[in-house]
Amino acid sequence: MQYTRLLITCLIGLLVTSIAKAQTATSPAHLRVDLNTEIGPMKPIYAWFGYDEPNYTYMKDGKKLLTELAALSPVPVFVRAHNLLTTGDGTPALKWGSTNAYTEDASGKPVYDWTIVDRIFDTYVQRGMKPLAQIGFMPEALSTHPQPYKHEWKPGAPYSKVWTGWAYPPKDYEKWAELVYQWVKHCTERYGNKEVESWYWELWNEPDISYWRGTLPEYLKLYDYTADAVKRALPTARMGGCDATGGAQKFLDAFLKHCLQDTNYVTKKIGSPLDLILFHAKGSPKVVDGRVVMNMGTQLRNIANHLQIIAKYPQLKQIPIVIGESDPEGCAACGMMTNPENAYRNGTMYSSYTAASFARKYALMDQLGLNLIGAVSWSFEFENQLWFAGFRDLATNGVDKPVLNVFRMFGKMTGQRVKVESNRMYELKMAVDSSIRSRSTDVGGFATKDKKSAAVMVWNYHDEDRQAPAEPIQVTVTGLPNGNVTLTQYRIDNERSNSYEVWKKMGSPQQPTSAQIAQLEKAGQLETIGKSQKLNVASGTTDIRIDLPRQGVALLKMDW
Repeated sequence: MQYTRLLITCLIGLLVTSIAKAQTATSPAHLRVDLNTEIGPMKPIYAWFGYDEPNYTYMKDGKKLLTELAALSPVPVFVRAHNLLTTGDGTPALKWGSTNAYTEDASGKPVYDWTIVDRIFDTYVQRGMKPLAQIGFMPEALSTHPQPYKHEWKPGAPYSKVWTGWAYPPKDYEKWAELVYQWVKHCTERYGNKEVESWYWELWNEPDISYWRGTLPEYLKLYDYTADAVKRALPTARMGGCDATGGAQKFLDAFLKHCLQDTNYVTKKIGSPLDLILFHAKGSPKVVDGRVVMNMGTQLRNIANHLQIIAKYPQLKQIPIVIGESDPEGCAACGMMTNPENAYRNGTMYSSYTAASFARKYALMDQLGLNLIGAVSWSFEFENQLWFAGFRDLATNGVDKPVLNVFRMFGKMTGQRVKVESNRMYELKMAVDSSIRSRSTDVGGFATKDKKSAAVMVWNYHDEDRQAPAEPIQVTVTGLPNGNVTLTQYRIDNERSNSYEVWKKMGSPQQPTSAQIAQLEKAGQLETIGKSQKLNVASGTTDIRIDLPRQGVALLKMDW
């Protein structure tokens, strides 16, 4: 009898606990948006994109995607691409591209050919975009170890196969400098000084690892020769570096110290031109018990640690900073078939991660008072590949993926960033230190206010790739004008702005019909929930109630 009573007591306790947990899980998250408390300008740090394969730029799907990227932002979009000086015939491959800009004749005299690199930059400029012009990699004729030159890397192969003759220092720094000078000079002649002044130039990529098969001093020497050549061709050009990897704070520190305090290899004076500082930041997803688990914290720590290095130097307080690659992990061309941890890329996991992580990038910038102007999403498109192969791309075969719609949402957010509080948003320190790993999801917000509009982005994110039904969220907005306000709700979830779910419902065809492609293209656009509605605002406040599933992202756009 005593055992029975004890068992009943335990069962009642378990039932009460289960009910409490259920009530906690389903109780509404509450966001409070104060339009009267401004934090800082809405810098379009989202409007920066990049990719390894520059020859995709002017191909069919590449041009289509660039047109869409240019259209989503109210300001010019910056584009960064590798291999702009790499030797070859322009045939693209994964993690490869070439322009053949520099060769030498039989006597060793330089031969410049800007045909392909012009085709790349023309594609940007025609769309009002700006190059974040990466000066690299080493032409075959200048490399100290030219053979083998073109790599034969494929997804699943060791990454070490990527780094071949293009990654080595030049055998002649003067010839390298002349190549850079001629390139920048040619750009000013083709596009005009004013246009080229609006670009940024930067040297190499991840020189702290095998993308640079030289030493740190050799990179610093190359930077001095490069920066001097850029400034000789156009004194008002903006030049920077060094695009070190996420864990390379010591390399970045040495680079900054050199630019500020060391003797220049070319001028023999102290310092080197520095108009822009760049570094990289990557997350680290893994498969745990058959499920992808993201690690946003790793990416956020990369950013925080690099920003702290920059903050050591008071003279760099206002210098523009760009996260030259800022992504959930490190290999865009590694699809989910060879790298199952990358299976997050096709659906709403990627889009909700992007919303939640970009909000923290702004917060880290605010915390240190630095001038972050860009965060390059190293994600573009891969021409003529399988549909939804799980590459880190924004579109597949010309069809936009859900993640692209987050950038469309950001493009609708202008003016000043304003204060947002949420009872379910992870504190910045917790997100940086431990990622988004606790039992509850991260229901957070990011908001802006302009003269005649306001916008609130809301997400429901967790590192564990798991679907869950929609939960109620209350968004209270204060500081609105009284009277009629028009509310438009945009949404990314499994039912809206999601070409991947539509493709799966079609049976995942690898050769979709024209009608199916048209349907997928439509599904890839940013969708609204119903029609716009009129809110009758009194006392400057309104409550908006939405239901948002796990991995969903909403944008509440208010106009008056």
